[in-house]
Amino acid sequence: MQNSEAMALSAALLAVAGGLTQRINDGVIARGFEGVRPAHGFAFARLAPDGATVTDLAVHLGVTKQAASQLVDELVRKGYAERRPHPEDARARLVVLTERGWACTRAAEEAAAEAVREWSDLLGEREVRSLREQLLRIAPHGPLKPAW
Repeated sequence: MQNSEAMALSAALLAVAGGLTQRINDGVIARGFEGVRPAHGFAFARLAPDGATVTDLAVHLGVTKQAASQLVDELVRKGYAERRPHPEDARARLVVLTERGWACTRAAEEAAAEAVREWSDLLGEREVRSLREQLLRIAPHGPLKPAW
């Protein structure tokens, strides 16, 4: 593959990822979850299903503990998460999604499915399944996290 082809592929993948992130966020807002940003969705992905400490969240998001703590404060204030005593570490607090946070997560899943259905309309379901299989072969394994 020529360098220019590799750059074109890279640009296309980044554009699709950015567009999908925005579509999911827009879909969440359209479903009544005001005041959410894409960063919240990446935090929700780490908090589900068992919660996380602020330190865990900072590592996941690739930000400082202070930035993660500010994000958690915002999620708590908006009713999407709550702090609980950590079951194994008396010094730590566990951040978990509230019912509103889980509902927002389900709204994100619906918005993602909607976006992918549009891909199927454009490319065909068989092509989208093939794309998914190919991307899963090369996608990094591990947590869903932003690439700041």
